[in-house]
Amino acid sequence: MAITQTKTIEQSLTIEPHHVDRRRYPEGVAFMDGQYLPMSEAKISVLDWGFLHSDATYDTVHVWEGRFFRLNLHLDRFWGGMQRLRMKLPYDREEVTKILHNCVALSGHQSAYVEMICTRGSSPTFSRDPRQAENRFIAFAVPYGSVANKEQLDRGLNVAISETVRIPPKSIDPSIKNYHWLDLVKGLFDAYDQGGESALILDTNGNIAEGPGFNVFIVKGGSLQTPAFGVLPGITRHSVFDLAKEIGLPAEAVDVSRAELSEADEIFITSTAGGIMPVTKINGLPVADGLVGPVTRRLMDLYWKKHSDPIWSTAIDYRSQQ
Repeated sequence: MAITQTKTIEQSLTIEPHHVDRRRYPEGVAFMDGQYLPMSEAKISVLDWGFLHSDATYDTVHVWEGRFFRLNLHLDRFWGGMQRLRMKLPYDREEVTKILHNCVALSGHQSAYVEMICTRGSSPTFSRDPRQAENRFIAFAVPYGSVANKEQLDRGLNVAISETVRIPPKSIDPSIKNYHWLDLVKGLFDAYDQGGESALILDTNGNIAEGPGFNVFIVKGGSLQTPAFGVLPGITRHSVFDLAKEIGLPAEAVDVSRAELSEADEIFITSTAGGIMPVTKINGLPVADGLVGPVTRRLMDLYWKKHSDPIWSTAIDYRSQQ
């Protein structure tokens, strides 16, 4: 399906079902079934396997000051996930890139959270054979949001360790970004019960894995370490390795035990939703002196400076809107 066949957002906005209260939805633009729609009108069927079975993959890229950050890396991961899940899109990579640009341009957001999704879809005969399902592509752009708010970014997060174990890699390939979040949600509730603001859960060997939507790094003796097993290889995680190489900071992906976490000089988490974010407490106890450390601050500064670098980012043409 060609993009030229889609509706404009102006046409879409004239369709306002009387039962929809748009104030309950984030302001943004979605692309579904060849149309650009306001977020309040973006719906999927309850028969879609993405809803019924979490049979979907997705990726999320952010826009900062009118520029996509590392969009090609997100597209690489998205396409890799679809291939491993045996999904196909009616659009090629260039068309998806254009759709994502259009969603942002039509929304007008200078800073946005932009998601691309492929669901298994549904079978016309409600067959349980996934080969008969018609895969579905969805994209949207909404205002940018962060795992940590401004206060937490300034002082550092208080993260609690949950005994919840991440889904084993032999069951679900963690390199495929997915919606299997029940382990992560359980971890969050465990953290809240302990007075934490977010959570880290464990891998199947009892080491630290990751948190809901983020990877974790420790700084020890002037070098970086991040869990290697059973985690999503995040794009911001990837960016930290690139930044560390640029400034000559040793960094490696290894097993990270709970003891090593508690003995770290600094800790930070990484996510497309927030970038590099400091952690200054683990289970309510201070990390080192309880302040945001110099390595974390340096990496945070470098990370945000890269958002205006044309090698790392791509400008959006807000004039096109088509």
